[in-house]
Amino acid sequence: MKAAHIALCTLLMLLVAQVQVSMAVTCAPVQLSPCVSAMTSAAPPTKLCCSKIKEQRPCLCQYLKNPMLKKYVDSPNARKVARTCGTPFPSC
Repeated sequence: MKAAHIALCTLLMLLVAQVQVSMAVTCAPVQLSPCVSAMTSAAPPTKLCCSKIKEQRPCLCQYLKNPMLKKYVDSPNARKVARTCGTPFPSC
């Protein structure tokens, strides 16, 4: 009985670890490509854009620190897209 209890606890711990790993965000600026038209024009963001902004939100500070990306991510249109999508813009 004790061995079965230990095996069950081990299995549960592995499942929890698996869920946490699968929930991690991969920071890749290319994931924001569905937002390019909304960030560079007056076009409204698409649903896909909004989902990508929400998904990549933990990465925005990292993007803001990159001189190549900052001018796009920190633009007034990018902030407008984030606001329209209901994603608070981070203060890094």
